[in-house]
Amino acid sequence: MSSATLTRGEAAPANDLPTGDLELVDVGAVPRAAPPPDAVLTDVGDRLGKPMPIDRLRGWLVTLVITVIGGIVRFQNLGFPTDFGTPIFDEKHYVPQAWQMLRNGGFEDNPGYELTVHPPVGKYMIAVGEWLFGYNGFGWRFASAVCGTLMILLIVRIARRLTRSTLLGGVAGILMICDGVLHIQSRMGMLDIFLAIWILASFGCLLCDRDQVRGRLRRAVREGWVHESQWGPRLGFRWWRFAGAISLGVGAASKWDSSFWLAGFAALTLFWDWSARRSAGVQRPFLGMVIRDLLPAVWAFAVIAIAVYLGCWWAWLSSETGIDRHLAGGYTYHGPGIGPSTVLWFVPNALRNLWYYHYDMLYFAEHLLTPKNSPHPWESKPWTWPMGLRPMLYYYEGGTNVTNCGAANCVSATMLIGTPAMWWLAFPAMGWALWRSFGRFDWRYIGVLVAYLAGLLPWFLNLDRQMYFFYMTPDSAFLILLIVLPLGEILGPSNAGYERRRLGLLIVGLYVGLVVANFVWLWPVLNGTPISALRWQQELWLPSWR
Repeated sequence: MSSATLTRGEAAPANDLPTGDLELVDVGAVPRAAPPPDAVLTDVGDRLGKPMPIDRLRGWLVTLVITVIGGIVRFQNLGFPTDFGTPIFDEKHYVPQAWQMLRNGGFEDNPGYELTVHPPVGKYMIAVGEWLFGYNGFGWRFASAVCGTLMILLIVRIARRLTRSTLLGGVAGILMICDGVLHIQSRMGMLDIFLAIWILASFGCLLCDRDQVRGRLRRAVREGWVHESQWGPRLGFRWWRFAGAISLGVGAASKWDSSFWLAGFAALTLFWDWSARRSAGVQRPFLGMVIRDLLPAVWAFAVIAIAVYLGCWWAWLSSETGIDRHLAGGYTYHGPGIGPSTVLWFVPNALRNLWYYHYDMLYFAEHLLTPKNSPHPWESKPWTWPMGLRPMLYYYEGGTNVTNCGAANCVSATMLIGTPAMWWLAFPAMGWALWRSFGRFDWRYIGVLVAYLAGLLPWFLNLDRQMYFFYMTPDSAFLILLIVLPLGEILGPSNAGYERRRLGLLIVGLYVGLVVANFVWLWPVLNGTPISALRWQQELWLPSWR
């Protein structure tokens, strides 16, 4: 007579509504409570969140159209520029390392002047493009462009879920297409875009997990078993959180910076769990979060993420000639011994060697300091990053080697610039997000703000280290969300009056048009298009850009 059966304490399916009749089998001494009145259900349902928009088909059409447009923008003339056929800027580190991995079957065996200092996944992804298209600009940038395009798809879906608006999801996609940082990093054979996509994917998974948890609690309220324990019901296995932890583990295997978000996202999901239990009317929501949710979160964000990270070293662990692969035996190098007489004697040799390899990479990273007498010409510190006050020049060619610009003196340059129409709003956007977070307790701003600050604040811990603006690549997506959320408030709710809605659409449309126009103006210096020397000077808006 029923299509499903739950015992008390079991989790409901992922959907908010059951697909068939549901029978609850009483297995305890406490009788099941009667379903609450409709008025109470409506009130609790409102507190547990608004439903997703019903225009699913249109939502996916908007997503796919904007993604295709973004892909065209990302892939156009992808193989240019190069340094006479060789990589430019930091591509010179990762592109040949990826090629070496391709030759060796997934691992590096040449330390390359001690610059083999990042985990392997980003280089695996670069190697896929090199395998498909060869050792050329298009080949070593192909994977970056794919990930940069997929990030557009992700941001549309994430913004749509955050705002419950397909229109605002589309706005987020357009803003991402027009962001200079993500545009250039999607066209470079570097690691940061791979970190960025895994961080954004993890955030999207946690948003889905939040909605799923609230759907399960809404069902528990509707069926009268949410109060069978003072801590609230168990929420069952949470596949979306599991997927988010996997994404963070793969992100860490691209660059260690993912660990910043690992801590931030773990705290965020626990906060959302407490808030959901509180909204559902659980008697002791905080204690319920601690008892019901804390250990599963530790399992996901520590055990699973670390296991995934270690699994990404499969090629190195199975190699014979990988860097530092067979050091166990007492060898030391400005660090701890790893031989049989050390405290780690019981650990398998392979893991001891991996531990030492990590120690060596960490030593390099911690001692990559800014020379006081000769700093890198394009180095910057994190307080300049939110507004992009110190961009980076990746490529420059002038003189007789550059022609076809319509002037006697031509310049071809690629500079990492955050589109000012967005990046110069960073501090106002953060200020508004802080107000909405602490003044209005708006979960959307809390989530995006945690994600943004997780990528920015840790860099203030060691200001003597060499740092560069491209470290903000993963944060670019969250800056876009910090802008889209206020745009949603300007736009107003869908049931607002005609005049109110029309004014909101006008303001949002004008702002999006401004961003697109700003991106078009910067196009030559984002893509190395030959321009006159005068136009080059006009592109450098601030003294710090020179």
